[in-house]
Amino acid sequence: MGENLHELTTEMRNEASGRLDQMSSLEIVTLMNEEDKKVAHAVEKVLPEVARAVNLIAGALEKGGRLFYFGAGTSGRLGVLDAAECPPTYGTDPKLVQGVIAGGAAALLQAIEGAEDSSRLGREDVGRYGVQAGDVVVGISASGRTPYVSGALQEAKTQKAATISLTCNPASKMSEIVDVAINVVVGPEVVTGSTRLKAGTATKMVLNMLTTASMVHLGKVYRNLMVNVQATNEKLKERARHIVKEVTGVSHAEAEQLLTAAGGDVSVAIVMQKTGLSAEKAADLLISVGGNVRSAIERS
Repeated sequence: MGENLHELTTEMRNEASGRLDQMSSLEIVTLMNEEDKKVAHAVEKVLPEVARAVNLIAGALEKGGRLFYFGAGTSGRLGVLDAAECPPTYGTDPKLVQGVIAGGAAALLQAIEGAEDSSRLGREDVGRYGVQAGDVVVGISASGRTPYVSGALQEAKTQKAATISLTCNPASKMSEIVDVAINVVVGPEVVTGSTRLKAGTATKMVLNMLTTASMVHLGKVYRNLMVNVQATNEKLKERARHIVKEVTGVSHAEAEQLLTAAGGDVSVAIVMQKTGLSAEKAADLLISVGGNVRSAIERS
């Protein structure tokens, strides 16, 4: 596996950082900033592929499927992070979007040596999480050749799940076996091979796009407001009140009353005010349109 590692774009030497260990702090962070500016442009080049992936994911979720991220190391941690943010932001079931990292939960805090090198573990984890037809599996690998991720993608295809690869190198063998391949070529890292830098930033940007755009398509956003936010702390409770006020034009006190009547559900509160329905009927209407606030308002 390692014979051509140095030929990967993510493993090449960055000429701009050749004297990194002789630079001042300001020179180092300035160089890093200049390199980071290249990431958004690299992502821009693959937006058509990202959009195809979004359509695949949103279509699957609308039909009752689930989204899984499989990765190792930094890639795995970023997948877990993106998945973990979906329930509080969009009010989704934690099982709708799941992040799986090689080595299990312990690998989130400490590297589990050798876990990423086993395609068998990748295949086993696909089975352990019950991936099936109708689901979507995104394999995340900066190099595009991580055995754990390749094994997961291969097993996902065997189970008839849709597959997407997200890498930071030109097309790889992994890219050839998936339904949609996203290859964000960010170039050599400031510290050679440290893919938690530009590759990690690019990965985070694309994952943000995949879930955000998919949730918008699922109606989890009204205008540009997170109307399914779970108000689990004071900051989010205030955000919920502000969203109701923003959409309906009511006062702070009225927003509070609507939310209380709606059991804290922002979507229900908005539909209640916009339609004049009771909390129960507003909730039923939302269920009938898959939770889409715009569709609920227009249907009434």
